[in-house]
Amino acid sequence: MVGNGSRRILLIDGGNGRSEETVSLADSSTSDVGKADSPVSPEVVRQAVDRIVASADFSASERARNFLKYVVEETLEGRSDRIKAFTVAVEVFGRDDTFDAQNDPVVRIEAGRLRRALEHYYLLEGKDDCVVIEIPKGGYVPVFGVNRTEGAVDADADGSAVSDAPVAAAPDRTRRWRSHLVPGAIVAVVVAGVAAYATGMMSIGGGAGDSLPKGPTLLVLPFSDLGDGPVSALYSAALTDEVVSELARFKEITVYGVQTSRSVKVDADVTALKRDRDVAYVLEGSVRTDSERIRVSSRLLNSASGAVLWSRRFAYPLTASDLFGIQVETAEEVATAIAQPYGIVFRAEAARERDAPPDDLEAYLCTLRYYVYRAGPSAAKHAEVRDCLERAVAAFPSYATAWGLLGLVYVDEVRAGFNPSPDAVKRGLEAANTATRLDPDNVRALQALAMAYSYNRQPAEAFEVSQKAIALNPNDTELLGQLGLLTGLSGRMQEGRDLLERALAKNPGHSSFYRGALATIAYMQHDYEKALSEIDKTDLTGLPIYHGVAAIVYAQNGLDEKARAMAVRFQEMAPGFIPNLWDELTIRNIPQQSQLDIADGLSKAGVVVPSPPTGTSRIEAGPASTN
Repeated sequence: MVGNGSRRILLIDGGNGRSEETVSLADSSTSDVGKADSPVSPEVVRQAVDRIVASADFSASERARNFLKYVVEETLEGRSDRIKAFTVAVEVFGRDDTFDAQNDPVVRIEAGRLRRALEHYYLLEGKDDCVVIEIPKGGYVPVFGVNRTEGAVDADADGSAVSDAPVAAAPDRTRRWRSHLVPGAIVAVVVAGVAAYATGMMSIGGGAGDSLPKGPTLLVLPFSDLGDGPVSALYSAALTDEVVSELARFKEITVYGVQTSRSVKVDADVTALKRDRDVAYVLEGSVRTDSERIRVSSRLLNSASGAVLWSRRFAYPLTASDLFGIQVETAEEVATAIAQPYGIVFRAEAARERDAPPDDLEAYLCTLRYYVYRAGPSAAKHAEVRDCLERAVAAFPSYATAWGLLGLVYVDEVRAGFNPSPDAVKRGLEAANTATRLDPDNVRALQALAMAYSYNRQPAEAFEVSQKAIALNPNDTELLGQLGLLTGLSGRMQEGRDLLERALAKNPGHSSFYRGALATIAYMQHDYEKALSEIDKTDLTGLPIYHGVAAIVYAQNGLDEKARAMAVRFQEMAPGFIPNLWDELTIRNIPQQSQLDIADGLSKAGVVVPSPPTGTSRIEAGPASTN
């Protein structure tokens, strides 16, 4: 029975039945059309699509509307196996048969926009729709659900939404769904959560099943509703889903899905969650509203000890136009603080890693060691991490994140000069391409590919891949920092500087890398005062290039003694850099004028600089560049 004012979500199983608890779509196929046990007719689904595309609350482009109509109709006609990125691009977006989904993400990007538009629609006008349509992540085949509630639009043209003609669900896709009894005002949030996290748990590396190592497990408890009225209830439920969604962008952690979150009581004993579900970290929070403001508090707990590792409070003016936006903003801030490299979870896990033996083969520890190495790089740490990651991918060949990090480590043989071996950039490209083949949406894989492209003297490709990665996770400061550095070095200095400032603001825990890169870009802009301010706050003494940057910055600021000391140390740590100066600067895609400026700084620091390549003329330094 469904209580008064409550709503029940039922998911259709391609003609194989329905359940309030668990429905498997593993056996669904278009051959089920014609069976008599599906509760929704194709005509009802078509009417639902018509309502959606005509709604002012469906905030989608015309192309997205056509996208929705196309995939629904193909599924209803039993052709869901044809719904691929290529066919969508050709038949909906008007691309020709040369379209390459691997290099052109237009379909994937438009699908993401369509999912968000559907979520927005079901939060507003569509909250009482009988049929719920969603497009699960990882593909473009729609899934149809039935919403049973008092007041729902549940009749077709003949007066009934129940028909003997079944609706076909996605073929050959295994998904598990769990329905819940929830307050009527927040049902659409559950639908959105189902769409994003139907598998119940996101595993590290983008692979499926237990064959891949998992990072630390994190469970988000439902945010408590401490306010009066429907706004607080709606916001608390929506925020829970949004936080899970944002956390799952970071593939180095394992995030339990929305269904699991909603199955746990708000006041659950966190130590019991550790014991019963092997949950390492628990995020809990509350929402309180009054007539003027909405207040959110959140904190992260270590489930083993119950210790509070992090807490934060947010407050916003309560206006209808801001409600959806502040939900997203809050979720982004929470996820960024907790889940990104050098965030709260990583610091706690790094403490655990320090106690582990150096030859520990646990694959996840290798990813932690990579970030420890990145925070304080040295040749010894580089060799240790490279060996660990090579063993990790040998043991787990489908571990995309480890392949991506290994690609970055290989490129560091050239970028940082650590433990160089033949064909380092080529091996970096191969590792990065392996990672992206395993998981095309793994941001660490894309980060590695961008870096490898850059050092393979393909800056345009590096920039394109970095942009794609940031579109997948705009809160990942590792990506922001890398794109800022690559962009700034290639001559788009102010753009790169702005990205680095954003990364620094979001992730002060990794400030040395960002500040060192900022010092470099500011130097290239002839903003020597800013470069000095940033290099003085940088602690990367194990990285040879740090001493080189410090030398030229100090030299241009008249700090001759410091400049010469840094230049000596730089040449001791990287004896091959100065003799091959112009090649070293060119492989970093640095423009000619900036190369000459760098050489000028080295000369002032007492370094004997080789002559520029034939045909290179000395260009006098002008005013600070702003481009």
